[in-house]
Amino acid sequence: MIGRYLVAAALALCAGTAFAQAKEIKIGVVYDLTGAFAAGGSNASYLGTKYAIDMINERGGVDGVKIKPIYVDAQSKADVAINETERLLNQEKVDMIMGVFSSAHCVPMAQKVDAAKRFMWANVCVASAVFKDKKLTHVFRAQVHSDQFGEASCTFLNEQAKARLGKDPKDLKVAILYEDGPYGSGVASGNESACKRYGMDVVLKEGYAATSPDLSPLVTKLRRTRADVILHTGYNPDITLFLRQAKEQGLKWAALIGHGAGYGQFDKLFATFKEDANFIYNVDPVAAQLLDPKTLAPGMGDLTREMVRRYKADVKSDEVPPHLSMGFNQAWIFFSDVMPRAIKKHGGFDPEALRKAALETDIPVGGTIQGYGVKFFPPGHAMAGQNERSSPVVMQYAANDTFIVWPSAIKTKDPVLPLPAGHGYAR
Repeated sequence: MIGRYLVAAALALCAGTAFAQAKEIKIGVVYDLTGAFAAGGSNASYLGTKYAIDMINERGGVDGVKIKPIYVDAQSKADVAINETERLLNQEKVDMIMGVFSSAHCVPMAQKVDAAKRFMWANVCVASAVFKDKKLTHVFRAQVHSDQFGEASCTFLNEQAKARLGKDPKDLKVAILYEDGPYGSGVASGNESACKRYGMDVVLKEGYAATSPDLSPLVTKLRRTRADVILHTGYNPDITLFLRQAKEQGLKWAALIGHGAGYGQFDKLFATFKEDANFIYNVDPVAAQLLDPKTLAPGMGDLTREMVRRYKADVKSDEVPPHLSMGFNQAWIFFSDVMPRAIKKHGGFDPEALRKAALETDIPVGGTIQGYGVKFFPPGHAMAGQNERSSPVVMQYAANDTFIVWPSAIKTKDPVLPLPAGHGYAR
């Protein structure tokens, strides 16, 4: 009996010694650094994640544990993302996976990591399909999810229809356009259910391949519907193609509401379409620099300022996309809240320790640079692993600037609705 206790004590001592010697955590960070998704928000997401890691390491790491990131390029291809994830787990022997911009990559990656009982922290991908009814146990996301995107744009329209468009919601014609991957399909599903719940007339709901070389048949359909509002979810190349062909065919609208991804990159849209890009709406997690730091927990404003400073110094641009905040915020939540608890309370940063620590996260509203709080849906919930306190906002672009127009409690400007006379897409 005494021998058994001695063996147990020896094993515990060895485990403690191994952790004491493990002064770094290896993290595989997967983003699209080349290809179509890079300019659509993935590169900004990567930079946000990188700044968070750099700043944590500059402060000495997490409880003395330095972060060793291994950055890989998914090349805007799902098969590359999956193969790189497997290489990171099996060859590089990383302790966890972080990152991921595209939901089409995120869905299979999450399932693969979870099946291997390794740990994944998703920073930017938004598809509800990543978690919905998947019963994942070792994958977590503090980011918003696509059902919330669809809900936000329709709620915004419901509140504004009468006052600004002079129409009851039931008289509002809405068209839903989306890339047909997990991301676009998820947002479109949320759009359809929410807008119909408000009694709006959904005159068209149609998907297309994000790689489609021609969207003119779809533009022709949209012209026939005479929709007041177009709700669009896509990436940078297909959004550009849609806007160009819409202009060529004379498609007009009262409002165009995008949902993240390419619509979060206003500098790219403005560079191509100039004034015609003004007054586009975008539903996204808020760009942190747009919030009043006084409404957030102490220190959040300082983090935002440093993040923005580094980005402007690297990119040489005054336009700071929301994806920068997404990449930074999610990484900072993990390194400042989850990982310290895993080390102090659960003995390290193995997958089980990280899982337990994540489930204990309880950050109130205002406790992150993007304003929302963090509490994960527990095992057994249909969205287990998803943050139940996340929320997006509706922004509008004007004069190469960005304003929050919804929810009204934090808006920084009233929305311009409908498009003003003389605008390239105005009726």
